[in-house]
Amino acid sequence: MAHAPGVIRDGVVDYLTALDRDASINEISEALTLKLGTVPSSSVRSYLNLNASTLFERTGKGRYRLRTEGGTNIHRVGLDPAVEVGKAKLYHADCFDWLAEQEPNSIQAVVTDPPYGVVEYSEKEVAKLRAGKGGVWRVPPSFDGNKRAPLPRFTTLTEADRAAMVVFFRRLGVLLARVVVPGANIVVATNPLLSHLVANSMEEAGLELRGYLARLTMTMRGGDRPKNAHHEFDGVSVMPRSQWEPWVVLRKPLDGRVQDNLRKWKTGGFRRPNADQPFGDVIKSRPTSKAEKEIAPHPSLKPQDFLRQVVRASLPLGEGTVLDPFAGSASTLAAANAVGYSSLGVESDAKFVRLAAGSIERLGKLSLVDPVRS
Repeated sequence: MAHAPGVIRDGVVDYLTALDRDASINEISEALTLKLGTVPSSSVRSYLNLNASTLFERTGKGRYRLRTEGGTNIHRVGLDPAVEVGKAKLYHADCFDWLAEQEPNSIQAVVTDPPYGVVEYSEKEVAKLRAGKGGVWRVPPSFDGNKRAPLPRFTTLTEADRAAMVVFFRRLGVLLARVVVPGANIVVATNPLLSHLVANSMEEAGLELRGYLARLTMTMRGGDRPKNAHHEFDGVSVMPRSQWEPWVVLRKPLDGRVQDNLRKWKTGGFRRPNADQPFGDVIKSRPTSKAEKEIAPHPSLKPQDFLRQVVRASLPLGEGTVLDPFAGSASTLAAANAVGYSSLGVESDAKFVRLAAGSIERLGKLSLVDPVRS
């Protein structure tokens, strides 16, 4: 298969940039094949050898990394989990560094709620949130005696923020495509304003877009009258009140037919709730309960009832490991424990890792707090 000039070069550079360390020729070839179709190892080897003195550096037999001024920083992360509860293991690390260290084709599913605005979980904005000062976070006042949870204000994102978000999710897609097995489901929480950017960026990394899950729940986003003109235009909502939360569904390309992939890799579809009912893409839900928030006071905490349905469905044969690379207070890992799955989580914020140490077991042992079903 012929490729346009520069395509292989750009693909190799993009992959090694995302990985931020060295990689083998076979590993690079597999990553390029996901994006471009079949790319022979011999073509990659020739390209790397021809450009080894300018773009790349040979680190060992058949291994290369990007050549950068002053040398490339190779990140190493701890191999031991910070928290272990039941079948769940949580690592305190930057997820990009952690993913780069994992074995290819070693994870069977991903369910995650990432910082899809990128900026809202920056050190600066988290500090504002914890101090109750808002920033990118909307910290609503109490209403009728109830304290409402803060929400990120994604309408404040600049064009530069959005561009950074595209780079962020493209890199995430490249790294996830490397570590998950063929046919693995990758389910990513988003919101109606940004879901298309998340989907497009991760598709560009070589993953297949398989649709969206719709979590039906009322949020505080949208529905407001014009600011400082609400009396004059009291019959107007600036944008629709959001009553659903989209979760992007992606998949690493199959190895053969679905049945072949299921036999070899144990994945390639979704697990049915029962023999007569397929897993659906609309899941009725409610805001996270007070009881769960008291156990795990994380600003983006999702309810266990919803997470358990998604996590259970993500492994079609009930076999394998579910990964959450942005674990927060580890509610996804708690859901995996509740349905009997092995899980891995990665979280960079030490405060949330400490929180997870106590919340995984308690969340996982909750009875179904929201009995609504799809």
